[in-house]
Amino acid sequence: MNLHALRFLVKVAETGSVTTAAETLRVSQPAVTAQIKRLEQELGIQLWMPQGRGVALTDTGRMLALEAQKLFDLEHAIEERLDIIKLGKAGKLHIAATYLPANFLLPGPIADYKKSHPAVELDLTTTNSSHALDLLLHYKAEIAVIGGIHQEHPLLTKTPLLEDEMYFVVHPEHPLAGKDIPLADMLQEPFIYREEGSFSREQLLALCKIHHLPAPAIGLQMNGLHETIRVVMEGYGAAFLSALESQAFISEKRLAKVHVRDVKLKNPISVYSRKDPLSPAAELFRNLLINKKF
Repeated sequence: MNLHALRFLVKVAETGSVTTAAETLRVSQPAVTAQIKRLEQELGIQLWMPQGRGVALTDTGRMLALEAQKLFDLEHAIEERLDIIKLGKAGKLHIAATYLPANFLLPGPIADYKKSHPAVELDLTTTNSSHALDLLLHYKAEIAVIGGIHQEHPLLTKTPLLEDEMYFVVHPEHPLAGKDIPLADMLQEPFIYREEGSFSREQLLALCKIHHLPAPAIGLQMNGLHETIRVVMEGYGAAFLSALESQAFISEKRLAKVHVRDVKLKNPISVYSRKDPLSPAAELFRNLLINKKF
């Protein structure tokens, strides 16, 4: 079916005049007449008839014009929807993140993004770093925000976001709270260790190795940050945590920092994406994230 001719038919039905329809469409009157006659031949049915000095649509012509108008309304709605998606105002955005950025870094930017882009469906998956990268590589996420040191990947773009300082923390009433001490003294305390493979555990053990000191005793091992912090806040042992994880509790005087000499470790947090172009929604979120002052 000739959609171009259908548009002419709809305009004739709307204006009630071939002349007016032609003027509105900015084409000649004979062009409108020829297109509709060609449509009649294609369909094998009469769509209009002479009436006085003009023409009138038949019942079939009016029905066809009405249905065609629905078609063009739908086309317009689709175009508007696509324009919104192109501007990043709609669509879907799947983000993967490791525990630290997911809980302490992304909530603010996500809230800001949703306030300005409420129609975007945003899904955040909190997982470990290797799975977050797998989600990117298998097109199940567009952006991954990952803490810790990771090698470059040939298919991914890595953008450093911030470097989070690592802290030794104890209970505020602990004898070492607020003190300035050497690392060897700090390591005499029983530590709350995170699970194997966690960045803080790996960095603590690496720190001991670099300084040729024995690793601290494992007072407890916890498979989670919340549990680790709760035990220290209840008054047992020490922990090695990032500033993002511990700063709020230090400010509330529920944890206290121990200043350990000659120890300056950072936990780098980076934004990863595939090297192929991002969707508009993902590109807007990525720009918001990397331009935000943390």
